[in-house]
Order: sequence, then C-alpha cells, then structure tokens
Amino acid sequence: MHISKYHKYIVTYDIFYQYYRKMLTISQAVEKVIRVKPFIVESLTEGLINISSLARNIAPTVEQMTGKEVKSGAIIMALNRLVPHLQQAESQYNKNMLSMLGDINVRSNLTDFTFRNSPTLFDCNTKLMEKLKTGNSAFYTMVRGVYESTLVIGSDFVDIVEDTYKDEECTFRNDNLSAITLKLPASNVQALGFYYQIMKFIAWEGINVKEVISTTNEFSIVVEEDDVDRAFTLLKNLKNLTKLG
Repeated sequence: MHISKYHKYIVTYDIFYQYYRKMLTISQAVEKVIRVKPFIVESLTEGLINISSLARNIAPTVEQMTGKEVKSGAIIMALNRLVPHLQQAESQYNKNMLSMLGDINVRSNLTDFTFRNSPTLFDCNTKLMEKLKTGNSAFYTMVRGVYESTLVIGSDFVDIVEDTYKDEECTFRNDNLSAITLKLPASNVQALGFYYQIMKFIAWEGINVKEVISTTNEFSIVVEEDDVDRAFTLLKNLKNLTKLG
C-alpha cells in the first residue's frame, strides 16, 4: 500500500507526541500548566487561591499532557511541592525588577488624539513638530500603527493640533489626561516580563491605562487625571520596596 510523504509525517508526529506525553510526570505537567498562568502563580505564592479547586480545574489539561487519568490528590501534592519554588523565584524576580525603577516624572493637562492613517498624515506630523520645536518643554509623542496614529500632547497645544490636522479624520479624542514617566537603566531591555510587572500592579489597583508609551530607557503610562495621584503613589511605593528589601 502506498503511503504518502505527508501521511508519514503525520504518523511520525503522532508517535513522537504519544512518547512525549508518556515522558511527562504529573509534577512536570502541573508546572507547565501553572507557569503559563502568571496571575495563578501570583495567587499561589500569596496563598490567595484554593489549591483543591485549582487542582480540579487543571485536571483535564494535566491528564491530556500525561496521557493518563490523574487523581486530584496527586495534583494537589504537586502544587504544594511547587509553591515554595515559585515563592522563591517570584521574590527574587520582583526584587530585581523593582531595583531597576528610576526617577518618576508626572506631566498633567494632556490630550490624546487618534487619526486615521492617510497619505498626508506624515506631512501633518512634520508641520506639527516644526511648530513645536521652539518649545522644548512641550510634551508630545506620536505613534503610528498599521491603520491609525495616536498623538498625545499638552492641552495647551490643542488649537495648533486642530489647525494642523484639520483635513485629517480624527477618530478619537480624550482630554484631561496625565502621563507618568519612569526612567529606566539600559539593562531593562534584558529583563523578562519587566513591563508586565509594572502593569500588573496598576491593574490590581483598578487604574485604567489610556495609553502606554515606551522608548529604550523610558516607560510612560497615560491615565485619567483623576487616577494620576493613585498611580504615582503606587509606583513610588514600588520603588521604596527596593530599599526595604
């Protein structure tokens, strides 16, 4: 019987997958499941999650990965053994991350514009920068996406923006915003999950981030002016945790 080359690949892959599944222990499978769920990892390390309920929840995935029926008790034991290792790794990771936070600056009274990309939009950006070049203290940032571009700028320059972009399609505008900027060392580009760690604390505090602006050594979040005090205090406290550690 003739077996196509494509069919041979399918058979080979299926054999390899079945072998791989048999090689995974319950503990290895549980760790793989948990490692890709950062919020669960944090809840486990803080003791905020019911391990029995978690074991029942991930049981179908663990069984699929190991290729056999797994009792909840075995998963619970694996989770209990895993928690101390997660706690140690999370503590060291957070300490390293927090030590990288530099000066914090706040700029208030900002406006956010979003324009539909067009052949003439780049010329408008150039004209705006030409008008702003004499004001070194002006806060503005431009980000071009695939279909639209966003401009965040001091509200004092709104009239200039409206005049410069009068022939462009503005799809969104948001006033009364503030930007909080963190200065970062060059080594931040090698830190895995660096931005996630910052945004995690912002999200837990219930602060709505309107825009995120990043350069190599700066990281800014744009929030409503009503939220800027809470966000600033949160980030300042994160910096202080490094000194306490």
